[in-house]
Amino acid sequence: MRTPTRRTVLVSALAAAGTGLLAACSSDSMKGMNHSSMSGASSAAAPAGFVSPNGPEVAAAEARRRPGPERKVALTATETTLDLGGRTVRSWAYGDRLPGREVRATAGDTLALTLANHLPQPTSLHWHGLALRNDMDGVPGVTQEAIRAGASFDYRFALSHPGTYWFHPHSGVQQDRGLYAPLIVEDPKEPLRYDKEWVVVLDDWVDGIDGSTPDAVLAELAQGMGGTDHSSHGMPGMDMGAAGTPTGTAGPSRMLMGAASPLLGGDAGDVAHPFHLANGRLASAPETFAARPGDRIRIRLINAGGDTAYRIALGGHDLTVTHTDGFPVEPATTQALLLGMGERYDVLVTAKDGVFPLTALAEGKNATALAVLRTGGGAAPDAAVRPAELDGRLLTAAQLKAEASVRLPAKAPDRTVKLELTGGMAKADWAFNGRRYDPAQRYPVAAGERVRLEFRNSTSMWHPVHLHGHAFALGADGPRKDTAIVLPGTTLAVDFDADNPGLWMVHCHNVYHAETGMMTVLGYQA
Repeated sequence: MRTPTRRTVLVSALAAAGTGLLAACSSDSMKGMNHSSMSGASSAAAPAGFVSPNGPEVAAAEARRRPGPERKVALTATETTLDLGGRTVRSWAYGDRLPGREVRATAGDTLALTLANHLPQPTSLHWHGLALRNDMDGVPGVTQEAIRAGASFDYRFALSHPGTYWFHPHSGVQQDRGLYAPLIVEDPKEPLRYDKEWVVVLDDWVDGIDGSTPDAVLAELAQGMGGTDHSSHGMPGMDMGAAGTPTGTAGPSRMLMGAASPLLGGDAGDVAHPFHLANGRLASAPETFAARPGDRIRIRLINAGGDTAYRIALGGHDLTVTHTDGFPVEPATTQALLLGMGERYDVLVTAKDGVFPLTALAEGKNATALAVLRTGGGAAPDAAVRPAELDGRLLTAAQLKAEASVRLPAKAPDRTVKLELTGGMAKADWAFNGRRYDPAQRYPVAAGERVRLEFRNSTSMWHPVHLHGHAFALGADGPRKDTAIVLPGTTLAVDFDADNPGLWMVHCHNVYHAETGMMTVLGYQA
């Protein structure tokens, strides 16, 4: 008998009680939190001996960040109609925009954001890439209870480091709807010089297309390749409709077979997303960014996809990489970049005269997203345009070096946490060390340690692994990142300093791999 996944446990709970996510935090870890805003779901006792998400250690770490002036934001998660550029869909989003309205603040500010949940399900907000206080990290069952339908939650934390970040739910597969938006933390002493800035968010899209929902996709994948009935994607007794609630509807099969990419080491993905978007727009109706010839443009690239890596190029231009995952690197020039889900790159370009395609190739999936840079006259590029730069010089994170000011000081690791990436698509048994996600499972670390995470990928697929609350280093002088690609059959060792106490998720940022088990928790020892 197969061990039930976290998702099947949650769906069973929904079917039995009609409640939201089951919290796995101890009562003590929730003291002082805004219970009137939370779901009220029952809690199970968490293991003793670990720092609580809102314990005194967390408060002390936040105080050291010297929280500054408040940047107040009101945000509503709601079901809405979205225009993708000639194709409208019903989905969930922040307000009525896709992506959600950009949140911009300055390093040193305190972000005070209230999320009102107008969805039919509990939800949450995770601040991807930020080293923030643990009780604001937005992981139901670990750092907070889910925000129940009709309630709200006040997120409040110091923004200690500039960079390109984004936010999304950490509740089921809600991220693969329209629930995401950029978070740009500006540097008050910005060393770069540029004339314009362009934020580009990439996404693979399935929600609302021919009856499909991310929940239905997850249900199909969770059956594995051998047990899939393509006529219905609901878990036993539960088909998921447009609202992600039991409705009895079903869409076409979205299981992807045969997608391959040498860059990704073989299998490129599990999900046949029908569309790929740049800033919420189809390639047939792309966003156009206007500039003048000679303008120096900073492009902030974010991959918000659920199952797709994107190879990105700007026709007729080189890209000078200045940052990855919010941290500066020694400038490196390339023609193309590869972004796994959750990764961000900042690049500088000097605009030429004309009209140019910014193309994001869905790696191994034979599809593209498109945005347009226009500095002069000329016809808009065709939706299927593939600039030659896509097949030119490609730069990966392993080729980058951290800018000297953000390199980790040389030090041998005090502790090594070995995480073998296990499982596969056949049985949908994705896991770390052969153990599917259990929020009570903790890999201990101690404050002040240099910690090495050793990811050994024994699966046949690539995985973008993401660490919450910290930035790790790829090698002695490698870039600082929070998300990194681990190719099949390889081992990736990354180091970080344990300087942000709490309970922190480590997971694959393929949302379907995570929800079928490839997640775990690092816990600071009390």
